[in-house]
Amino acid sequence: MTVRQRLADLFERPIVHNGILCVILFNAVLLGLETSKTVMATSGGLIRALDTLCLAIFVVEIILKLFIHGPRFFRVGWNIFDFVIVGVSLMPGGAGLTVLRALRILRVLRVISVAPSLRRVVEGFVTALPGMASVFLLMGLLFYIGAVMTTKLFGESFPEWFGTLGRSGYSLFQIMTLESWSMGIVRPVMVEYPHAWMFFVPFILVTTFAVVNLLVGLIVNSMQDAHAEEDHAATDAYRDIVMAKLTAIEKRLDEKER
Repeated sequence: MTVRQRLADLFERPIVHNGILCVILFNAVLLGLETSKTVMATSGGLIRALDTLCLAIFVVEIILKLFIHGPRFFRVGWNIFDFVIVGVSLMPGGAGLTVLRALRILRVLRVISVAPSLRRVVEGFVTALPGMASVFLLMGLLFYIGAVMTTKLFGESFPEWFGTLGRSGYSLFQIMTLESWSMGIVRPVMVEYPHAWMFFVPFILVTTFAVVNLLVGLIVNSMQDAHAEEDHAATDAYRDIVMAKLTAIEKRLDEKER
């Protein structure tokens, strides 16, 4: 057995997967502790050293995977995801690169590539994106129509909410999320325009309860399809193993009969 095969078998073991997952979670705790001035004042050196150790483990993992798979490493989307996350963490984070230092928290996202259940969720979400694009287009049209209407209807009296197309769109988004929509926006508008509810109530019904639930339905269906495909793949793999064993048994029986 070659070195590559031995390393490949090693990475397939559950203990290695669980170990990497523990390092990711531990590193997430360290990055959270780095935000505390009190903790950093007392144990900053130790926390930075442990953070560097975690990053070194991630780098070694990526290097070993590159050695095992070679160019095939970049054919798997999750490998590219891990490569980018670790690469961002290796960027210098000096005083003028505070954003890059903050991006180190992205290492926590590696939990997605390590945990199969989280990976299924993301795959289902990505699969739903084409259908979601149509829903987002529909929502964009509704928001545009609503923004034009509210700007013309209420913009003169309430310029802080509906004075421009952008302000109207933002206000409608707040209304869609049901955040202070009644007492904060709609009721003050109704003081001057008593029939304003005839626009806002249908808008909430269509956007919040219809379109948003349609998005949720698309994501749920995609996740179910992804889970079903994974189950079918596992079943097919198990069937192939069983058939191979049966074929081997038949060959042995034939040889004995001869």
